[in-house]
Amino acid sequence: MHHIYFADDGLREDFHKLKELDPVLSKSIGNAIQKLRLDPTYGIPIPKNLIPDEYLRKYGVDNLWKYNLCRGWRLIYTMKKENVLLLVVLLEWFDHKNYERRFGY
Repeated sequence: MHHIYFADDGLREDFHKLKELDPVLSKSIGNAIQKLRLDPTYGIPIPKNLIPDEYLRKYGVDNLWKYNLCRGWRLIYTMKKENVLLLVVLLEWFDHKNYERRFGY
């Protein structure tokens, strides 16, 4: 099993609040987390040349993945190696419209 982390405490808090605000999306993200614990490559890799500058500056990522959630939402994550562990770091989730804006589609 792989370790799953939120990029920051604010994102973790948003996830916990989501249970009341949007239980369907919350469950979809929860299911994604369970699948990514078993197989971090379950998502779709985003080509390096399409990684938004914001992710490079803010998180220093060298890989980026998306996981398709319910109702057209997307979960964005990266993988990092720490010693012998592979960590999955959840960066954000958003609807398809905001996903397209972030990635300039």
